[in-house]
Amino acid sequence: MIPSERRDFIYRYVHEYQLVTIVALAELMSVSHMTVRRDIHQLEEEGKVISVSGGVRLSDALRQELAYKEKAQLHHRQKRAIGKYAAGLVEDGQVVYLDAGTTSFEIARQLAERFNLTVVTNDFSIIQHLMNRPQLNLFHTGGRVDQRNYSCVGSCAAMLLRTLNIDVAFISTSSWDLEHGLSTPHEEKVLVKQALLDVARRKVLVSDSSKYGKYGMFRVCSLAALDDIICDAALPSETQQQLQERGVRLHSINL
Repeated sequence: MIPSERRDFIYRYVHEYQLVTIVALAELMSVSHMTVRRDIHQLEEEGKVISVSGGVRLSDALRQELAYKEKAQLHHRQKRAIGKYAAGLVEDGQVVYLDAGTTSFEIARQLAERFNLTVVTNDFSIIQHLMNRPQLNLFHTGGRVDQRNYSCVGSCAAMLLRTLNIDVAFISTSSWDLEHGLSTPHEEKVLVKQALLDVARRKVLVSDSSKYGKYGMFRVCSLAALDDIICDAALPSETQQQLQERGVRLHSINL
């Protein structure tokens, strides 16, 4: 691997395992420990990771999300379980919004066989998956294309959403916690998510626990602005208790 490929591999691998040793990375990439340390130093200067004794972990301050293809390779079991549970909240005849993301895609897979639903999304992968389901009424937001994430973002997408009445919005995120709320490292995603908060009757965060404790530069909302959070049971028990105390319905999924 060339240096940029190694650094991409390290960043993706740390996303999946949270804490990784230098020894493990050196063996996986068949390079020296010194090479790994240089790559980690570069990632650390970019604000993506933090060095710890003998290894590396993901920085709590999220500077950049993984690309869609890379995210699709992570936490499959959690995403499938969350998707199945989330789809069970949808009632016949509802207008449902699926936010861009690989967890939302799992909801789309579950809704594909349903009838009498309207699905709105800014995600191209979701639209492609549902395109040949004539029993569903489909809307795509349009807007500026985020090629890295296979979706549309920005003011045009947000404007379309503000013309709709949505029964339930499933909102995705790369970072959330009690202190910073729902956040993102990308400004143009904020417009879409905040439009959803204004027009959706029920607002549901869908996220696996690996994204908890991270925060991006741009704040979307406090967790109190959400009606529900669907997450796997690996979320810390103290956090689960605090969410319930704040009046957010937490649906904790056992795998």
